[in-house]
Amino acid sequence: MSTSATDLFNYRRRQSSVVHIGSIDMGGDNPIRIQSMTTTNTNDTASSIAQAERIIEAGGELVRLTTQGSREAENLKNINAGIRADGYKTPLVADIHFNPHVADVAALYAEKVRINPGNYVDPARKFVHQEYTDEEYAQELQKIEDRFVPFLNICREHHTAIRIGVNHGSLSDRIMSRYGDTPEGIVESCMEFLRICVKEDFKDVVVSIKASNTVVMVRSVRLLVDAMEREGMRFPLHLGVTEAGDGEDGRIKSAVGIGALLADGIGDTVRVSLSEAPEAEIPVARKLVDYVLRRDGAMMIPAAEAEDFDYLNPVRRKTRAVRNIGGDHVPVVIADRMDLAASGRLKGFKAHPDFRPDYIYCGRNLPPVEEREGDYIVDADVWTGESGTYPAFPYNMLPFMSQCTADLKFLFLSYGALNEEVRACLKYHPEVVVISQSNHQNRLGEHRALVHELTREGLQNPVVIFQQYAHGQEEKEDFQIESAADMGALLFDGLCDGLYLYNNGTLEHRDIDATAFGILQAARLRTTKTEYISCPGCGRTLYDLQDTIARIKAATGHLKGLKIGIMGCIVNGPGEMADADYGYVGAARGKVSLYKKKECVERNIPAEEAVEKLLRLIRENGDDPEYAS
Repeated sequence: MSTSATDLFNYRRRQSSVVHIGSIDMGGDNPIRIQSMTTTNTNDTASSIAQAERIIEAGGELVRLTTQGSREAENLKNINAGIRADGYKTPLVADIHFNPHVADVAALYAEKVRINPGNYVDPARKFVHQEYTDEEYAQELQKIEDRFVPFLNICREHHTAIRIGVNHGSLSDRIMSRYGDTPEGIVESCMEFLRICVKEDFKDVVVSIKASNTVVMVRSVRLLVDAMEREGMRFPLHLGVTEAGDGEDGRIKSAVGIGALLADGIGDTVRVSLSEAPEAEIPVARKLVDYVLRRDGAMMIPAAEAEDFDYLNPVRRKTRAVRNIGGDHVPVVIADRMDLAASGRLKGFKAHPDFRPDYIYCGRNLPPVEEREGDYIVDADVWTGESGTYPAFPYNMLPFMSQCTADLKFLFLSYGALNEEVRACLKYHPEVVVISQSNHQNRLGEHRALVHELTREGLQNPVVIFQQYAHGQEEKEDFQIESAADMGALLFDGLCDGLYLYNNGTLEHRDIDATAFGILQAARLRTTKTEYISCPGCGRTLYDLQDTIARIKAATGHLKGLKIGIMGCIVNGPGEMADADYGYVGAARGKVSLYKKKECVERNIPAEEAVEKLLRLIRENGDDPEYAS
């Protein structure tokens, strides 16, 4: 049974404490704040002011700047003054790594200071295992407290808020040695600092846990909320999927991870980290937050959790496989082609070869054999038993299901229609795959309710989640954000054996298909293309990030199933891309180091040579089929 107080079926925002950050408040009943981070050199006053103001004009409510050293921290005074002189009151956040003294300085000139527990006092990560006795470990914690408390006193004196910002990619060797590379270790890294804040009665604290792996990110934040609740803490939470990448992939990945937490009422501020101009992040984050908040005030969904469901440590729901759906199979994609089939336009239409749906729903208009592409789902009353076709039953055709001989049947079902007759039918027909549908204001809650009820009844029929939208081609981004946010929690909870995205609008079918597969890949459930773990860039970035990402993607996009990390500097470098196959990491100004897994295989390559050397490394290891011997 779940060990969390989260209501899985009804939206309710987590009640956090209020934090004062310059001109704004965060947490409590305050709006969910949207923020971004500059990519300029913080010593460049004019450029930093200009970019910060572009972020603000786009709707950013906080602006973060990297402060590598004391010079950058000192220059925050000039940047802050320049922004105030232009009439903006938006708080500035200093981003600190490796040097606690810099945090002390930044606290004088920024409204908020972010510190990273992984490198605030602990040395930079070297991936070495260290053994500690309990006494030695306690001494390390005392070192943190001895250094952290004076910083808190400076912040208290200057009314400066702080963010305890844990990154999966920069966990210390100390934490890794005791807890391993686990969500539990990530949470403990955060809690060590929060306990000191509580002890010192310092209340203006925001907390974040970020990872490029959405599964790790979501589970870690859920565990953190639980840990804080158990220790009486209510600090507000900052959400983000770090190194999410750019373009459509970055938007889908961010919406899957952030959306899953927002849907459960978790989150008081959001950053969508894209490898693009920072002001481009703001409207994406705004759309995501506003979409999820539509669930607030929705009609109550009366439902109960399945007894064996654990919100903090979810596993995939146990189902009986029907053909390639359920069991241990990856989630399938069902695509809708009813409009094409009805108009005769299905002839000549070809799905993208990388995103070919597992099943195509064509309603009552099955195309001729010569026009078919894969397996088809047709309405049950017109199904004739042709090979490669399967019937779909509406709820009111249940009495006819026993007369159908198909070895795979689909049943469209809503939570409200799950009565005794349906339960008996599903028990008697294990070959039925449920297509969960909902018109509720909180569709996520109703989908959850249906699957939990099936589980409570001991029914092991697989479940495909049906999601409906109405977007034109010009609203493709909205569709991607909304569908990813709707699916995130269902995927992480292990409740989904497939998804079916339906759009009543002018969106291209290929775009819908690509979105469905993109959502599954973002949730680490099904890989269909190269995954790029790329940072958004900041003042620490040591090469032209956006140009490099474009060049690498152009040269490696055909390498299906590979993960490639593209990191601007070493802060999260090898750590965040720990499960990547190859890594490209800024080592010094204009210099790059290459990694295979966690191992650095070549250091300090001139940036102008590094992309070609990365490609050569991939080829030499046999991971480019175009160069296979």
